Amino acid sequence: MHDQHGATAVRSDRRDDEADTFDVAPVSLWLHDYSAVKALFADWKAAGVTNLRDFLRADPDRIKACSERFRVIKVNRRTLTLFEADNLNHLVENLGRVFRDDMFHAFVDELVQLWEGRGQFVSHSVNYTLSGRRIEIDLKGTVLPGHEHDWSCVLVVLEDVTARESARRALALSEQYARGLFEHSPVSLWVEDFSSIKRLMDEIRCRGITDLRVFTDVHPEFVARCMSEIRVIDVNKHTLLQFSAPDKATLLSRLSDVFRDEMLEHFREQLIDLWQGKLFQQREVVNYALDGSELHFHLQFSVLPGHEHDWSLVQVALTDITARKKAEAYLEYLGQHDVLTKLYNRSFYVDELNRLERKGPYPVTIIVADLNGLKITNDQWGHAAGDALLRRAGEVLSEAVLKPNHAARIGGDEFAILMPAADEREGELMIANINRLIEINNQFYTGSTLGLSMGAATSRPGDRLEAVVKRADMRMFQSKREFYTAIENDRKQAGAGV
Repeated sequence: MHDQHGATAVRSDRRDDEADTFDVAPVSLWLHDYSAVKALFADWKAAGVTNLRDFLRADPDRIKACSERFRVIKVNRRTLTLFEADNLNHLVENLGRVFRDDMFHAFVDELVQLWEGRGQFVSHSVNYTLSGRRIEIDLKGTVLPGHEHDWSCVLVVLEDVTARESARRALALSEQYARGLFEHSPVSLWVEDFSSIKRLMDEIRCRGITDLRVFTDVHPEFVARCMSEIRVIDVNKHTLLQFSAPDKATLLSRLSDVFRDEMLEHFREQLIDLWQGKLFQQREVVNYALDGSELHFHLQFSVLPGHEHDWSLVQVALTDITARKKAEAYLEYLGQHDVLTKLYNRSFYVDELNRLERKGPYPVTIIVADLNGLKITNDQWGHAAGDALLRRAGEVLSEAVLKPNHAARIGGDEFAILMPAADEREGELMIANINRLIEINNQFYTGSTLGLSMGAATSRPGDRLEAVVKRADMRMFQSKREFYTAIENDRKQAGAGV
């Protein structure tokens, strides 16, 4: 009796050990129930199917039917981690996201091996994590002893070989790269030696420097010195074309013309990444061609394998994004500017008004201006003449309103000027200067006379800027009434004279 209980305890302990071993195994383990697949195979064989591969390929729905008939009994921790699942139920409920697309070709091979009665199957396949990341796997499956009659317990081992396969593909392509990728690449390629830079960085690290960003804030000359230590080993043909260089010797002798100005800040960030051990980097940078033109690039920087210890061989790939940057700048300009007057638009005005509301600096003076006679000009001479009058208003305001002040067209014939840290006197001076420039402008144009009715208001402590705008608006309307009253009086006097 004692022996029986002892044997039971031993078997129980063994089962516990086996369960623990399964759960902590360093590879992905699955226990599947393939009994429904076996039953389906039996039906197909009874129906006369002899070549399963041809039978499945004739109708993809048959492959899907097989995939829907196996049941996951259990998986280990590594499986949940690999496929980014919280638990077994989470994984099972999302199997359609794991087994899809190109994995079905390998699944056919697995099914054929089972069909042929081997009891084991192997394949190289593709699965997907629950976040959609593609992983390549080596798969081995075995019908466990005692379950050969119904395939109700099949152990499947998955090994993530994504990195290995990526390396293999890279190796297969290396010969092709060596034959022409460098010299004839459509992007600018540089091979450089950063070993002197590494020595400089190692020296300051030995002196106890731990934060390169803080160090270069205090010693910006260190960045310039490192830049001067870049040694270019080789460049490709596209680089010469990109940088307007007649030959490699000329380009290499004039590197100080290429790496300068705005490039320094980008290079500083590159050094900080290197300091932190990032030997592969991507960022957008600015360089300069030998003719002085500014070039924008997407930079990919990589310390080549085998040179991580001294950075003596690095590759830099520069993809020209100058056209894209110009397009982005133009789109940004359009998003903030009025196309006709070239002034800021209402969207920018609202954003800037809100920013000033939050951050100042105070006091803020706001001038509201309205173009005089636009409707009359449009009615008498057409909208082209009205547009010309608006453009002239834009010319005057662009000349008069300089940063940190901003002028914006906020309506059809309405304009606003925002003047941070400006008092009432500065607002009066701005209006006077605008009127002076309007007089000059009218001397150079025939036809419609340019004129603006303007009102200014300055914020007081506790004021909302919206209230300041309203006060400026009211004063502008007063100026507008005075303008039209003067016109009417002139018209009456002219009529009386007649």
